[in-house]
Amino acid sequence: MSSSLTFCEFFAGGGLARIGLGTDWTCLFANDISKKKADVYRANFPPAHELLVTDIHDVTTNDIPGSAVLAWASFPCQDLSLAGNGRGLSAERSGTFWPFWLLVTALEKEGRGLPIIVLENVVGLLTSSKGRDFQELLNVLMASGYRFGALIIDAMHFVPQSRPRLFIIAVKSDQYIPDDLIDNPINNNIWRPKSVINAYEQLPRLIQDSWIWWKLPAPPSRTSTLRDFLDEDPQGVKWHTKEETDYILSLMSGINLAKVRRAQEMGSLEIGTIYKRIRVEEGIKKQRAEVRFDGISGCLRTPVGGSSRQIIMVVKGDVVQSRLLSVREAARLMGLPEQYQLPAGYNDGYHVMGDAVVVPVVAWLEQHLLRRLALSVSKLEMIEA
Repeated sequence: MSSSLTFCEFFAGGGLARIGLGTDWTCLFANDISKKKADVYRANFPPAHELLVTDIHDVTTNDIPGSAVLAWASFPCQDLSLAGNGRGLSAERSGTFWPFWLLVTALEKEGRGLPIIVLENVVGLLTSSKGRDFQELLNVLMASGYRFGALIIDAMHFVPQSRPRLFIIAVKSDQYIPDDLIDNPINNNIWRPKSVINAYEQLPRLIQDSWIWWKLPAPPSRTSTLRDFLDEDPQGVKWHTKEETDYILSLMSGINLAKVRRAQEMGSLEIGTIYKRIRVEEGIKKQRAEVRFDGISGCLRTPVGGSSRQIIMVVKGDVVQSRLLSVREAARLMGLPEQYQLPAGYNDGYHVMGDAVVVPVVAWLEQHLLRRLALSVSKLEMIEA
């Protein structure tokens, strides 16, 4: 284990970022407000003395030991997503970024500044409050002496789940960054879609001057499909009755029913996923069931705030069956190993998974960017010493 690879995990949830970083990294401190998530964290990282279960507003620098090289913060996304009506970075849940940042600046004053910070959130942060939230966040990073860049990584490149997320990687301006970690902005890149380019172009020149175009290689082609992650006899969920499946079909629009019919015509075993959504049709709100049969799961969500739970639909000829996605299946779609300890309750498990970051995504960032940056920081500190 390398003593130079140390980190703090804020908004830690079930510790999926920790798993993604790998066992070479030492967690000095972890924090989450949820006692249920804390139980999962402790079960997977016993005895987890580094975990403090409290509101981020109540955390002080006295709670954080040592000097970490990296801070990972997957701060709440609800107010930055469409589901949260885009209330923005000043709202209650996503506004927890600010007490986190007060800790960052307080550690800096104590001589324990964090050389590397990773912020993870929904892609909606780029456009929240017409781009003002993204600009404000980068402005505080810049004012604290950081350079930064943003990447959008969709988990579907690693696991069969559509889950695009925004990653802002910030590094102290006085830290050495290897040249091969910086990309040419004109190069096409799957991690740099038009939404990132547009957000960058709307930034003031002063913030643009602190921007880094991070270089991250494309992953190998994914060979797994949704079918590989599902159980024939799932635990904790039951197959729907014919009446329940017929009801789900009744909620489908003509376009989605046609997808089911095409799957039936294939004659082979076809697996789809369904989310229930509210759609406005002719000025009237209607609940609709929307299905996909592309071998990819829809984005996992938490079962709160009106979000529906993902449904599996299995079609073979005239036989159409449905059920909820199990918690273990959800864990696989988050890239977790089979030995990961899950809570007993369905909603509790689904909540931990829906709020988390996909493990192979973190691992890819660690392998190709974060480890190199952390080791560069450590080498610089040795030279200065």
